[in-house]
Amino acid sequence: MRILYVSHSFPLPGDPLSNVGGMQRVATGLHDALAAHPEVELHRRVLETAWEDTGRRMPPFMAGLLRGIPRAVERERVDVVLFSSMVTATLALPLRRRVAAAGARLAAIPVGRDVTLPVRPYQWLVPRVMRSLDLVFPISRATARECLARGAAPERTHVVPCGVDTAAFAPPPDRAAARAALLRDVGADDVPADALLLASVGRHQERKGFQWFVAEVVPRLPEGVVYLLAGEGPMTPAIRAEVEARGLAGRVRLVGQVSEETLGRLYRGADLFVMPNVPVPGDIEGFGVVMLEAGLCGLPVLAADLEGIRDVVREGASGHLLPARDAAAFADAVLRYHADRPALARASAAAARHVAGSFSWASVADEYLRILRG
Repeated sequence: MRILYVSHSFPLPGDPLSNVGGMQRVATGLHDALAAHPEVELHRRVLETAWEDTGRRMPPFMAGLLRGIPRAVERERVDVVLFSSMVTATLALPLRRRVAAAGARLAAIPVGRDVTLPVRPYQWLVPRVMRSLDLVFPISRATARECLARGAAPERTHVVPCGVDTAAFAPPPDRAAARAALLRDVGADDVPADALLLASVGRHQERKGFQWFVAEVVPRLPEGVVYLLAGEGPMTPAIRAEVEARGLAGRVRLVGQVSEETLGRLYRGADLFVMPNVPVPGDIEGFGVVMLEAGLCGLPVLAADLEGIRDVVREGASGHLLPARDAAAFADAVLRYHADRPALARASAAAARHVAGSFSWASVADEYLRILRG
C-alpha cells in the first residue's frame, strides 16, 4: 500500500526537544512504524520545525501542500493520503476532488484538541472537513465522540489507539541503580533513599492538572513522597508560585524540559506515574502516550478518570483511574503504595506486561493497514 503521510508536528532533524508533546510523539511514532512495515511504501510531506516557529512556518507549508499533495499522489500512485491531525486535514476540503480523481483516499488522525479547539471559525470548519474525509482514525473513544458530534460518519470512523516504542522503553534491571542515576541527573541527590518518587511528564497546560496536584494533593502526602515534574509550558510560573506559597520546594522538583536520556531515567527511576488531568472545556486529553512509555518502564499510573485517558489505563493492570479533582482519592492511592512496597513491585511488573502486550507501534500499524485495506 502506497501511503502519503502528511504532518506539521515533526521536530528539527537531530533535535527531538525542539518540538515535543503528545501530538508530536504520535505523529513521529506512527510514521516510523509505517515506514518499517513490510507492506507499506511510505512517502511523506512533513514540517520539521521548532515549536515556537510552527505558527510562522505553517502558512507556507500548507500552501505548498495544495500543489505538492496532488503531484505526489499522481507521481507516486498513492493509495491513501494520511494526515496526522485535523490541522493538516483541513486541506481535504480543497483537495478532495483532485485526490479522488487520481484514485486515492483521504484519511486523518484526530487527536483531541485539534477537534475541540473552541474557536468559532475553526468549529465551523471542522464538520466540513469531517465530511470530506474517506476515513477518520480518532486515537480514543473520547476523541471519536467529539468527531461524531461534528459530522464524522460512523461507518467511516475507526478508533485506533496510539502506540509506544517497545525498543526504546523497558523496565530497568536494577531500579535502585536507575533511581540513583535519575536523582544525579536532575540534581536531586538530597532526596532520601527510601522516598517514594512520583513522576509526571507533559506540557504545562491547564488540562494536565499539575498545578492542581501540587496545590491539593502533595500537601496531603508525607515528606517521604517527592514529586518530579518534567516539562514546561504556560502554567509553569503558576506551578512554581504554588510550590513557593505552600513551602513545597523540597518535595516538588520542577526538572524542566528533559532529554530523551533523562526521560528514560525518569521513567525507570521513579515509583509511580501521575496523570492528574482536570476537565477544561474545549481542551480534551485525547490519549496520553506518556502513560504508555511510563508503564512500559514499569511505572504504575495514577490517572484522572476522564476522556482519552480511559483508553490507556486498565484498572489493576497498568494502574488506577481516579475521579478527576478528587485530592483525597489521589492521596490515598499514593499512600497505599508508600506503605506497601511489595504491592508496588507487583504493580510495576503488571504495568510493563500490559503495555508491552497491548500497545506496540507494530501492532498499531497493522491495525491501520487492516482498516485501510478493508
